[in-house]
Amino acid sequence: MPNVLVLLTGSIACFKACTLISRLVQAGVTVQTVATPAALRFVGTATLEGLSGRPVFTDVFEEGRALDHIALARAADLALVCPATANTINQLAAGIAGDPVGTLFLAWELESKPWWIAPAMNAWMWKHPATAASIATLKSWGVRVLDPVEGPHACGETGPGRLAEPELITAEILKTLGARPPSAASEM
Repeated sequence: MPNVLVLLTGSIACFKACTLISRLVQAGVTVQTVATPAALRFVGTATLEGLSGRPVFTDVFEEGRALDHIALARAADLALVCPATANTINQLAAGIAGDPVGTLFLAWELESKPWWIAPAMNAWMWKHPATAASIATLKSWGVRVLDPVEGPHACGETGPGRLAEPELITAEILKTLGARPPSAASEM
């Protein structure tokens, strides 16, 4: 059974990540969720645990979980940061490990296992030179970027930066892992 890390960061698009998690579990994928403190302001641990059936990794200093960033990185077949905010993208490109996402990224075997990001942010944040440079850096390290789409944003503006639809992301993950998609009858 494939094992996927879904790492959530602080964006309103966290609600779409919940749909993604549900679809992956329905397809037989073991999903381990990881959430930054900012992500937990948009979606709670009870939701993530209910969807994945597993405790959420949220704090690298939690008692009994000091080495989870290593163990989770070794156990997973694929990691996906979804949604990936501009802040997280820039931190990853700078090698900053101030939260569970950053520590997992630095512990990840980039040359042998896929690490993906699915960005979600305001159009101007997506177009900003700092974000563009960080995306280029991450791609040069082998990180796959599931490009955001164009459309309306929660802020009321329109443009590129919307999170790709959960169905598209699910299909890409299942194709990469050689897993079967869930049937339409079992959808969330």
